[in-house]
Amino acid sequence: MDKIFSARVDESVIKKIGYLARLKNTSKKRIIEEAIETYTAAVEKKAKQDVLEQTHGKWKRKESPSDTAQKVRKAFEKSMKRHSS
Repeated sequence: MDKIFSARVDESVIKKIGYLARLKNTSKKRIIEEAIETYTAAVEKKAKQDVLEQTHGKWKRKESPSDTAQKVRKAFEKSMKRHSS
């Protein structure tokens, strides 16, 4: 089921949509749908990069997980004491 979508768009963009629709002998709706599908595919392709590669090894720590948890607990307790006064 199609839904109505309303947005303020620059007049030059509207003219380009109309031009492309006439050039491809299709509807303005189809031009917009194809553009969104193409853009979505490009964004998803970029987003599927390796997360570990993006972090550049920052997930590797010298301290053990228990040491990290202990530091976090101490910081939390210190914060709670500071705000409870």
